[in-house]
Amino acid sequence: MADGSDTPTITLTDSAARRIAEILSGEAEGSMLRIAVLGGGCSGFQYDYSITTEREDGDLLLEKEGGRVLIDETSQQYMPGATIDYAEELIAAAFKIDNPIATSGCGCGTSFSL
Repeated sequence: MADGSDTPTITLTDSAARRIAEILSGEAEGSMLRIAVLGGGCSGFQYDYSITTEREDGDLLLEKEGGRVLIDETSQQYMPGATIDYAEELIAAAFKIDNPIATSGCGCGTSFSL
């Protein structure tokens, strides 16, 4: 995490970084993808994605291949060691978060439980 603790790092795959860079190329200068964990969804928690130009204190900034992702301090606690990926499959293309502390997920791909 951002504070240098022993908490496992959240990582961004090359595929996700390229797709994020592509999305951000059509947005305002300095835009970033914000990923947050919110209560709700099919399984108790859900990932929320939004575009922002504002970085808050405590935000983790991941930068790779032109892709820039922000994760707020509270959300970081719900996804230590997670990997953010982007997959293009036959019937869908989507961001996928492999969260090692999630005990289950939903078919929608955006909600999980702990």
